[in-house]
Amino acid sequence: MKAFLLYRSRDFDADAMLCTQEATLVQDLELPTLFSAMAGSDKFLFDIAHKVLLSAAPVSVDEVLYRQAVLSDCLREPVAAKSIYAIAVEALERETKIHHLGLFRDSPDAVVWRSIQILEMLVDVLRRLRGLAKQNASTFRSDGFTTLFATLQRELDDEYLARLTGHINHLRFRNGILMSAELGTGNKGRNYILRTLAAPKSWWSRLFEPQPEGHVLRLDPRDEAGARAFSELRNQGLALAATAVGEAVEHMLSFFHMLRTELAFYMGCLNLNETLAGYKAPASLPVPADAGHRDFRCTELFDVCLALGMKRRIVGNDVAGDGRQLTVITGANQGGKSTFLRSVGLAQLMMQAGMFVPASAFSAEIVSGVFTHYKREEDNSMRSGKFDEELARMSGLVNLIRPNALVLFNESFASTNEREGSEIASEIVRALIEDDVRVFFVTHMFELAASFARRQDPRILFLRAERNATGERNFKLVEGAPLPTSYGGDLYERIFGEALRQEPAAATAS
Repeated sequence: MKAFLLYRSRDFDADAMLCTQEATLVQDLELPTLFSAMAGSDKFLFDIAHKVLLSAAPVSVDEVLYRQAVLSDCLREPVAAKSIYAIAVEALERETKIHHLGLFRDSPDAVVWRSIQILEMLVDVLRRLRGLAKQNASTFRSDGFTTLFATLQRELDDEYLARLTGHINHLRFRNGILMSAELGTGNKGRNYILRTLAAPKSWWSRLFEPQPEGHVLRLDPRDEAGARAFSELRNQGLALAATAVGEAVEHMLSFFHMLRTELAFYMGCLNLNETLAGYKAPASLPVPADAGHRDFRCTELFDVCLALGMKRRIVGNDVAGDGRQLTVITGANQGGKSTFLRSVGLAQLMMQAGMFVPASAFSAEIVSGVFTHYKREEDNSMRSGKFDEELARMSGLVNLIRPNALVLFNESFASTNEREGSEIASEIVRALIEDDVRVFFVTHMFELAASFARRQDPRILFLRAERNATGERNFKLVEGAPLPTSYGGDLYERIFGEALRQEPAAATAS
């Protein structure tokens, strides 16, 4: 049996390689905050959220829509979805306890004993799982759950469970075991085969029918060597049975492992949705488009990690960027530019993972990869200056970026003078656009922004962080040409203005 809740026709590979820029994305987009909200205190949920969102596997619109449908079922029927997940977790936890009981015994006899204990437990769990599937088959509509429920009801029917119970009872060998063997070289035994015991005869047959000749060997209770010899013979006969029943158990447990793994992603989504609902923050299923369509449109898009950190709803942005390949973001300091940039990267990753996004509405094209190039503060790990470090990181990215990728620049190349930084940034962005890469660039370098504005290219969108007449920020971005100021004076006034105004009064008092 297969779960098929993340992919239509294959299992999710939790050991697969993650995207090449994993560590950088985790840092720049503050992803641990998102993973923690999805996981709560569950390390397994955290790990699965990390792996699904940062998977290096290619994504298609069909895969996104497939997961969205499964997620919609979970959001509509959270109690049932959580019950299915709880059964998978229970099965694996109970198996671990049984396994530990016989941890130091690896003989065929011990393997058979452990296996029948696990099988007996799984019969109970499978029966309950089938009951949940039957109970919820009419309310779950996605292809993923519909296929899973149909498989459970078809393959776990009463006949199968009864047959499985019969095998378990037989493997207990309450009436002993019957096996055959041959003599090999040096009179050593070979070809040990476990046989089925004949059905018990009626009292009439036992009384009047001739009994076959046989020999009975009884061991003295103190004959330890004989006991060991018989134990070895028993294990020889049970070896094939142990292998077969062990493989059957592994097959059934692999199903529960995959069911738990794939459902864990959706449990994380439910946890995040409940948290955002508590903030009264919007969340919606995005509309994905094929790569190259240059779709980008959002309503009330916000930085989910900032909202989680502040534990409240925050301001979102509305952007109509369809057909645009470069978005240049300028404006007031601390006006929400970097926050918006992060919200774009987070929404893209969440959409391609099949999640809802933190917005009232969101549509975007599938990208071949998400890349970030953020400014870095100097630290002891840097072997050269900030500008050299920026160029080195950019050189590394060039080797990874493919057509139809998304690259987010945040104050990049501002560690040198504005003229040199603007020229380098302009050349890099031009090359990326020519290679069909989508770019969002936050900058304070007016010369860079103005150079893009002079092109009057319809593929370029200019957004500007708003500032009202008193210098207050509302953290909204609007379409607007770049201005030759980022209003740094507002910050100076906010920090030092009050102190300067109070100095004359303090001098008079002295």
